[in-house]
Amino acid sequence: MNSHQSRRFFVIAGATATAAWALHRTLPTWPVEASAKPTMPHDVVIVEYSDQGQNVGKKTVQTIVKTDAEWKQMLSKESFDVTRHAGTEVPYTGKYWDLHDKGLFRCICCGTALFTSETKYDSHTGWPSFWQPLAKENVRESLDSSFGEDRTAVSCRLCDAHLGHLFDDGPQPTGLRYCMNSASLRFVKFA
Repeated sequence: MNSHQSRRFFVIAGATATAAWALHRTLPTWPVEASAKPTMPHDVVIVEYSDQGQNVGKKTVQTIVKTDAEWKQMLSKESFDVTRHAGTEVPYTGKYWDLHDKGLFRCICCGTALFTSETKYDSHTGWPSFWQPLAKENVRESLDSSFGEDRTAVSCRLCDAHLGHLFDDGPQPTGLRYCMNSASLRFVKFA
């Protein structure tokens, strides 16, 4: 292979790898526990919050279980792909990655309070990131081994909506990064 052919090979290989990575980031990923997802409602305990971020208290409620057709009627295509099929939005495209307003982030599917602007920070990843959830009771963590790597998937405890992933490279005081998809959240600004 001469130097011109060698250069062409590396340019094509690099472009192919970049395209494959971009495609990987936009295709739905399937958590290992997908088959274990409940299909019947069951009781869970969540912590309710007012739209001003006030803790209203713990409450036992039944999980929300709907068909794909029912979810599709109430969600945008992107929110459906992310929340119901563990997709990932393209970085720097979601509406909340650069939001600096004070408020509460709720689940787009069921309205459960998940995160607050007080724990949001700029992770330089292109997704809204938080160093802790509003209440541990409101999120569920599970193993996601898609694409040959183990990650911790984060879901809404009430409706099992996929929210994003948890990493251990965040700031203090927790050292955690809850890297969420804007398409899985609904922001409620504090008055």
